[in-house]
Amino acid sequence: MNRVVNVLRMQLVNRWIFIGIPLIIIAASFGLSWVIWALVPFDEVKASGGSQAVLWYFFALGIQSLTLTFPFSQGLSITRKTFFGGTVALFSLIALAISLLFFLLGLLEKATGGWGVNGQFFALEWLVDGPWYQPLAFYLATMMALFFIGFWAATIYKRWQTTGLVVAGLGVAVGLVGAALWINFQGQWPQIGEFLVSQNQMSIAGLLAVVALVLAGGSYLTLRRAIP
Repeated sequence: MNRVVNVLRMQLVNRWIFIGIPLIIIAASFGLSWVIWALVPFDEVKASGGSQAVLWYFFALGIQSLTLTFPFSQGLSITRKTFFGGTVALFSLIALAISLLFFLLGLLEKATGGWGVNGQFFALEWLVDGPWYQPLAFYLATMMALFFIGFWAATIYKRWQTTGLVVAGLGVAVGLVGAALWINFQGQWPQIGEFLVSQNQMSIAGLLAVVALVLAGGSYLTLRRAIP
């Protein structure tokens, strides 16, 4: 456990990247959204998708958390298993903290009438229309899935360099195109559409959590033989 905590501390040497920038993204996207709301001359609900900006940043964090500190960790004789466990623990905590921040600010947003301008940023109607834990689960699962996409991509690069990354990207593209062609050949698009429409926020969060777990497993297996 002490070694895992040491990995957390090592990652947080550059707090600006892992804590400061996410907070700046949230503040900047919210501030711009509020200014736009204030300039819009009608009283209907004004929803903004700016809150997703920090979610996408977790993709970049996944890349940076490996490329910036993995070589250094190996110089300190930290095992790959410990590095992986500490890194995942840290970003799980960061994702949970941001999810809680969004939840609390969402409560404040509703209490202030959309920040005085009937805006929706943290408490989007489609997301908070359900149990109180629903937005927490959705934000947490989304951020971790994006984090592991970036982390695995960086791990593949460390293991097989540019060739491996290109092959992996082409493999994903071919797989998606192949799946689309198979669905089209089978005439399953209506069923796929019905399935997607039938999903709620919690089921989407569950699917994203499964994706995150699969990506985590792939990342760990790749990291075991990655070159610092």
